[in-house]
Amino acid sequence: MHLSIVIPVYNESKKIVYDIEAAAHFLEQANFEGEILVVDDGSTDDTAAIAAAVAAATAANVRIPSATKLRVLRNDQHHGKGFAVRAGIMQSHGEFVMFADSGLPVPYENALRGLRLLQNGGCELAHASRKLPESVIHRQQPWQRRLFSILFRWLAILFLKIPARLTDTQCGFKIYRGEIARELFEGGFTEGFMFDIEIILRAQQRGYRIQEFPIDWTCDPDSRLSVTRSPWHILRELIEIKRKIVDA
Repeated sequence: MHLSIVIPVYNESKKIVYDIEAAAHFLEQANFEGEILVVDDGSTDDTAAIAAAVAAATAANVRIPSATKLRVLRNDQHHGKGFAVRAGIMQSHGEFVMFADSGLPVPYENALRGLRLLQNGGCELAHASRKLPESVIHRQQPWQRRLFSILFRWLAILFLKIPARLTDTQCGFKIYRGEIARELFEGGFTEGFMFDIEIILRAQQRGYRIQEFPIDWTCDPDSRLSVTRSPWHILRELIEIKRKIVDA
């Protein structure tokens, strides 16, 4: 199996080495051929330089298996998570492609559950969900984030007709068949956090199946999504998605 792992990052200099090590260890333990694509979305710290040092095998005490390729893609300007994920997926070559949030909120071995769904032919997109009964939450989100999540889910269901059976559209741990991922993201336009919604709607239009799988999850308090700073930007993105996809 060949798996591409996309890690979108923005000012993650304290986490990126651990992200790369964990992804590389997972590929080695699972005996997968693979590639890791770190996409730096215009960080103002030295995230890209640290990742590049790992890629060049000059970072101390970091070992990347020879079967794993590591590439660092850097955007000169900060665009948003959707832009970074799309850039990484469009540069990927894997039979299967996944993206994972920085900071390891989901251990990489959880990906095996989603890969089994894809390999068994049950779906073309496998989404991790924190809301499934089998999922184990080690550290919850603050109550404000949980409330925001509930309100957002019903907004997506009622406003954008997202299927109610999808319990966690925004979890940052998703796996796709490679050619389908590149097809869906190629025409993407959402640069911020709402890109997941756009891709779900695109997948629905094309008749692709989505299944969720349970995970172990730990809230990262250093999230780039802010309940107080992000709502209006999120609303603008949802309106644009509705206009360009739902109402088109």
